[in-house]
Amino acid sequence: MQTNATAVRTYALPSVRFQSAAAALAVIAAVALPQIFHVAGAALGLGTALGQTLLPMHLPVLLVGLLAGPYAGAATGAFAPIISFALTGMPMAPMVPFMVIELAAYGLFAGILRGVALPNSIPSPIAWLMKLLGAQVAGRVVDAIAIAVAVYLLGNAQMSVASVAAAVVTGLPGLVLQWIAIPVIMFVVDRRHD
Repeated sequence: MQTNATAVRTYALPSVRFQSAAAALAVIAAVALPQIFHVAGAALGLGTALGQTLLPMHLPVLLVGLLAGPYAGAATGAFAPIISFALTGMPMAPMVPFMVIELAAYGLFAGILRGVALPNSIPSPIAWLMKLLGAQVAGRVVDAIAIAVAVYLLGNAQMSVASVAAAVVTGLPGLVLQWIAIPVIMFVVDRRHD
């Protein structure tokens, strides 16, 4: 019930059928989009740099978490890199466990933050951007912890904690794309449900 400017909008978890369908479609998108970006990068003479810069696998994972909740988001994030590796050989084998952890965290936190009610005085796109930023920060923290455990406790010499910061810098254009596209998509979804 919205009676004043401080009322909050709540978001119920969608049906299991919707969550399952959304997760399946998001996994397909998370496997297909990087391949499209790699082909485009090769055609433009950029190699795999376009995929590393625009983060195409992250977009469907974050979006499905916000649309369908934490279960669909975490499942998409966990399965997409594994299925992508099995079908395409990408990401590279040493990166797969870290991508699983990072993307599952993105999807989980996006889904958790989906249900956080914010005051209606915050415009819908800004509210979704805030939730998206929270999921991105939480996912990067989980990724940094996983890499730190691998490096300092397990002696993994292939990774470094500094790689998290380097990935943020490299992927800044992809982050900007997410900051624009995801709140707009969620705003359109909100409008259709009003």
